[in-house]
Amino acid sequence: MKQKSIMIGGVIGALILSIISISLIYHKRNMNQKELVLQDDIIIQQQEREKHYSGVTATFDEPEVIVNPYGNAPLTALVIFTTEEAVTPRVTIQGKDEQSTFHNTFKKNKKHYLPIYGLYAGQENKVIIEYESAGTMKEKTLLIQTEALPDDVALPTEVYADKDKLTNDLYFFTPSSMGYTCSYDSNGDIRWYLTNYALWKIDRLQNGHMLVSTDRLINTPYYMTGLYEIDMLGKIYTEYSLPGGYHHDYFEMPNGNLLVASDDFTSSNGTVEDYIVELDRKTGKVVKTFDLKDILNTEDGKSENWTEYDWFHNNAVWYDEKTNSITLSGRHQDAVINLDYQTGTLNWIIGDPTNWSDEYQKYFFQPVGDDFEWQWSQHAAMITPEGYVFLLDNGNNKSKEKDQYVKASDSYTRGVMYRIDPKQMTIEQVWEYGKDRGSEFYSPYISDVDYLDQNHYIVHSGGIVYVDGKNSNQPAGFSKNATLVSDTVELLEGEVIFELKLPTNNYRVEKMGVYPETEDFHLGKARRLGTLGKTPVTKTKYGWVMSKKKTSAIADQHQLKITKEIDRLVVTGKFKKTDQVNIMLYQNFRSYIYQMKISKKPYTALCVDVFSEEEDENGIMVTKYVNAEGLSGAYSIYLEVNGTMYDTGQYIKF
Repeated sequence: MKQKSIMIGGVIGALILSIISISLIYHKRNMNQKELVLQDDIIIQQQEREKHYSGVTATFDEPEVIVNPYGNAPLTALVIFTTEEAVTPRVTIQGKDEQSTFHNTFKKNKKHYLPIYGLYAGQENKVIIEYESAGTMKEKTLLIQTEALPDDVALPTEVYADKDKLTNDLYFFTPSSMGYTCSYDSNGDIRWYLTNYALWKIDRLQNGHMLVSTDRLINTPYYMTGLYEIDMLGKIYTEYSLPGGYHHDYFEMPNGNLLVASDDFTSSNGTVEDYIVELDRKTGKVVKTFDLKDILNTEDGKSENWTEYDWFHNNAVWYDEKTNSITLSGRHQDAVINLDYQTGTLNWIIGDPTNWSDEYQKYFFQPVGDDFEWQWSQHAAMITPEGYVFLLDNGNNKSKEKDQYVKASDSYTRGVMYRIDPKQMTIEQVWEYGKDRGSEFYSPYISDVDYLDQNHYIVHSGGIVYVDGKNSNQPAGFSKNATLVSDTVELLEGEVIFELKLPTNNYRVEKMGVYPETEDFHLGKARRLGTLGKTPVTKTKYGWVMSKKKTSAIADQHQLKITKEIDRLVVTGKFKKTDQVNIMLYQNFRSYIYQMKISKKPYTALCVDVFSEEEDENGIMVTKYVNAEGLSGAYSIYLEVNGTMYDTGQYIKF
């Protein structure tokens, strides 16, 4: 019996040695794979730049001047110098007139890092720096040369400015088609822009920084990985990543947390733009969620653009502290809704109640007063300090009944303000602008309103589209050779005091000063908070990967591109709908398989024209992201196409 045990043990031992031997051979072959190199990362590049800035030793008489210090804001500069005593520098950026000249006073210090904003493009800019020392004013004039504007920047076709009523604030635009996130002064001159693509809302936070979208997609067509907290130099202070990404809008709450329009890509329903999250600014963790599928009937109140995939299409998030409620804007239901922040329950709905279920009728208001109109396919809903509901009424169709649709050539877009009485459930229209402008002010998508002060507003009709000289009822991305117009109006006491027209489409506009009340520039490593979450594994297999072919055999056919970002693997390729494609990550006899779904989504409201699912004989270009969370160590990368395994010759380390 003992001898038999020894024999069995010997066989098992030999088998183990054989497995180890084969494993070593396989591992050796795997070692021939090249490590996938991290592609350019904006935050790492920023750290490298700041290594130089921190070591600069310069005097006031000969300061260090760095134009475009972070490589993404060409009309900015950083001036560095040291003074023997702590002083308070004041800077003047010379403009064409009073409204285009900017001033700022910086904090008292000995080591000075002065951000210079609002330079003109393609010329020598006069910048004056001065400070008082021992009762004597010291002054230094700098001439700062900037590069010319890019060829595809949008320049105004028309500017009107009543300068007696205007300040020297800038108008910040975010793009929807061609162009850049940029700002214009009252003369229509571009005084700031970002070269890295930032979408959706742009606004200032309580700390003086700005918040813009990241420049990385998490899902097509325009869902971004999260948000960058930046200053106007383009320096990133924090990157916030979210499992469902970010689109359209966010709101900074009184406690500093962010309410963000997001998605739940793990939902079995497979819907988008119906999910709100609250992001803890200190940790980046999601601390509260609002799933609109649990609150509304997805089949109710359908507009022309309604789809099962994008049934609500939320494009606004607003928190009202007085009522502790959240206001959202569902473009595809022509509905502005208000939720109790604490419980997530529905408080009320603004919109035409036609085609809504009986259970929701009690949430709709009864119109009172003359000249009342409902809003259609609206954007940018907010609550004003007076308690009014202020929004941009795009005006699409102006009915839920197809036989009563209004043509684009007969429609109009308007800013409108409603007074509501939630107790009596009545609604009254108290202000509007745009109706008298008719179809020349009609935007079938995007656009914005802003509340600057009582009786001081901005109405931005940013998505005007003409096809063959006629008004279109579709976003720019749906028509070839379309003519685009963006028309922004500032009104004071009902009078137009500023108007800017651009030959493009813009999502939103914010009017802000060049410098925040307290400029908070400082060197230091950017924080990365939050997570993109774990990518669901389609299947897990055990054993060796028996691969005989290289991806080079199909790389050109499928336009394959495999890259590594700081927090994920990105695989892009063109495939047909019938193709079965999997990404396989192999490590220690275990393969994690991730399916690349080849499908074309029914997009009906491309709010930004950043993605095109054009299909040709070779298929559709698709991208699969495999997030780093939950993965650790080195993984060999394989691609399985229609049952054939291909070795990419690369591995990735997380």
